[in-house]
Amino acid sequence: MTCNSLTASVIESYLISLDCPRALTVLILFRNKEYRQIVELDIDPSVYIEPESFRHAYLATKFLSKATFLKTKINLKEVAIDKFLMAEAACGEINKRGYHHLFIKEQVTNELHSAIIRKIDSILGDFSFDELVDSAGWGPGVTTLVKGVDTSPANKFRFENGTTRPLYDLMNGLYASIYPLWDLSKQQIQLGNQVVTVPKNSKTDRTIAIEPGLNLWFQKAIGRMIRRRLFRVGIDLDDQSVNQELSRVSSLSGQLATVDFSAASDTISESTVRELIPNGWLLPMDIFRSRFGLLSKSFFRYEKFSSMGNGFTFELETLIFYSIAWAVCKKLQLSVKDISVYGDDVIIPVRAFDLFAKVSAFYGFTVNTQKSFSSGYFRESCGAHWFNGVNCKPYFLKEEIKTDLDRYKAANTIRRTALHDDGFFQHCDKRFLKVWRLIFNSASFKLTISDGFGDGGFIVNFDEACPSKAKRCIEGYFALSYVAVPVRYSSDDHAILLARLHGRSVEMSFGNKTNLRGRVKISRKRILIPRWRNLGPWF
Repeated sequence: MTCNSLTASVIESYLISLDCPRALTVLILFRNKEYRQIVELDIDPSVYIEPESFRHAYLATKFLSKATFLKTKINLKEVAIDKFLMAEAACGEINKRGYHHLFIKEQVTNELHSAIIRKIDSILGDFSFDELVDSAGWGPGVTTLVKGVDTSPANKFRFENGTTRPLYDLMNGLYASIYPLWDLSKQQIQLGNQVVTVPKNSKTDRTIAIEPGLNLWFQKAIGRMIRRRLFRVGIDLDDQSVNQELSRVSSLSGQLATVDFSAASDTISESTVRELIPNGWLLPMDIFRSRFGLLSKSFFRYEKFSSMGNGFTFELETLIFYSIAWAVCKKLQLSVKDISVYGDDVIIPVRAFDLFAKVSAFYGFTVNTQKSFSSGYFRESCGAHWFNGVNCKPYFLKEEIKTDLDRYKAANTIRRTALHDDGFFQHCDKRFLKVWRLIFNSASFKLTISDGFGDGGFIVNFDEACPSKAKRCIEGYFALSYVAVPVRYSSDDHAILLARLHGRSVEMSFGNKTNLRGRVKISRKRILIPRWRNLGPWF
């Protein structure tokens, strides 16, 4: 058995609850340990007409597609590295080709190319060095010199001084004046970043690059600056709900297409960025990025401009895709108000889909045809899945169910999956009650809470949770729940002061305590429930 008995029982019970031919297929494959066939299963929404039949088949297909505990005999790291190298080769072809000849049949013209450049220039405007300095900060993850448990900003101020040679040559003489309290007299010059793999799904890992700390410090600044300018034109990268709602609406109207790209972050070629980004922005971006990467103990020069892990890659790809979509819609005389972009998740009018795909391909980006939808009833964007207005968001069982916290999350996800709204009131599909009870009865500590307050307990109706009424003039109720509490430590060194001065990168507490960003411990605590939200009874 590739997983524990509880997880296996939940898998079988969940698939039985779905009660459809695809669920039976997955169940048979699971019982016969044909795990590779399970993760390679696909589904074509165009062959379905009725929402519920597609929804159940889709839930069954996606249920184990990201299960990392299934032994598929696939070398996940090798697959990820191969894709990374293929993306590098694709970027290399774009770099060799260049943009000296733009009259390529059925792809892009000088007029469209110029419109994209002008749009990017109008969005970015002039580069501000003062804004760059004020916007700099750390990300929550590791850097080339700061790894392990403590990746807090304070610890990075304490130990991080890694930099690439171009950044060192530009900024070394300026640190004393722009950051007078930060001693950067000693810096470790590094050739570039480190390419590593992290878990993604059952078919492949994901490649990311760990950046030198000082490079990341300024990369985050570039990302924040681009993010602000995109917000001015209606693209809010702090809110995925716009794409999610538009995907729902377009699943009903069929007027908008949802577009996704294959390895978008790994195919931003150097020549594409040099061609599209104005020089005032290109120079600092080129200096702050890593031009070389370390892979399998040897360095290579990047064909891409920035990798996944770079602090401005997400904002840069959003800027490029939005500008391409805008120029395409203008050329086709379509409304640009229907454009919404979040990273490589793009929503555009259906009439613009074909030209958008061709222009994107010209710049080296490949539309993922399996995850892009311009016809039929199905749309998917930013984690939202809709079929003719019906929510089809699947439950991805990624890890084995071992702890009570795992049980809470699994049971709550199943309850939300079972939720139905028939136009009069909400209720839960009773077919999922058996698998929910299976998880509930297996828990050693049965905390119950109302919906809307995380997964620190089993979500039940308000009257089932029986919270205690708050006292001392506090309106609401108290319930016991497991909550994630940031791990903190105390220190009196100079790094704490620097972390407090640059507080945007960390949520500081009083005095000399700091949070270990991204590091939490689970504690049982009382949470205040100011109102109740019911998911409805099981019918």
